[in-house]
Amino acid sequence: MGKRAGNDNAPRIRAPRAPAWRSASIQSMTSILHAHPIDPAIRERVMATLEHIEQRHDVRVLLACESGSRGWGFASPDSDYDVRFLYVHKLDWYLRVAPQRDVIELPIDDELDVSGWELRKALQLLRGSNPTLFEWLDSPVLYRQDDAASAWLRHFRSEYFSHIKGRWHYVAMAGRNFRESLQGDTVRLKKYLYVLRPVLAAQWIDSGRGIPPMRFADLADAMVTDPALRDEINALLAIKMQAGEAEHGPRFPLIHAYLETTLPALEKAPFFDRPDGQTERLDRFLYEVVTGAPLTY
Repeated sequence: MGKRAGNDNAPRIRAPRAPAWRSASIQSMTSILHAHPIDPAIRERVMATLEHIEQRHDVRVLLACESGSRGWGFASPDSDYDVRFLYVHKLDWYLRVAPQRDVIELPIDDELDVSGWELRKALQLLRGSNPTLFEWLDSPVLYRQDDAASAWLRHFRSEYFSHIKGRWHYVAMAGRNFRESLQGDTVRLKKYLYVLRPVLAAQWIDSGRGIPPMRFADLADAMVTDPALRDEINALLAIKMQAGEAEHGPRFPLIHAYLETTLPALEKAPFFDRPDGQTERLDRFLYEVVTGAPLTY
């Protein structure tokens, strides 16, 4: 369910444009990250796609949101729409001896990348403190949600959160992207954000703030305190949100130095796995959603 790679043919080279973005860079990053709202026509298409999924697979969608760069808040003009959803089957699906397929994935086209997880699968991942699922539940772009079920899922998110599993998810993601994509003198600019965001999320967890927010602006506003570094991040964001997904350019020196210093320190912490949480309350929640019983416990 990862992001499909963009077209890297004929990369363009662009240097950081420091002066053009300086006036806004010392302010909050929040305003700059609202430049790509969901187009109404796309929203209608997503809603129609979700209805089609429900009819074709005889399921009920409980939550549908944006993941990826549009959920994080730094989409490029040509970014696709990563629609992720949770769904539940009718009772008879759960009363079969043979295991059934617990994901629904649609063929990817030029705009939409749509896939979803069945509720029991999602609860198993939630019990294991899965950061990807936690991000879906915090997405700022919602297409649909069952209010009662979504409220309980967000409650469980806090209850089953493991700071150990969460930080190592983000540290591993940041380290992999940094070593694989940011070692040349010319780099794919979006990859800086794919390293910065998990680094800031790991620091958020280490600071004792709990579950990291999905939006990059929220992370950066809280964790980036150096004005010069904040300034350069805003310059990167401005280029990223006006350029294509495949945009290349020279290194951003302050960001690069920050990552080279911060990542090794994050990776030094030992890994201690934590057992998955208890299932009794999740079992009850699954039963009530599948059978249509009131969510009362």
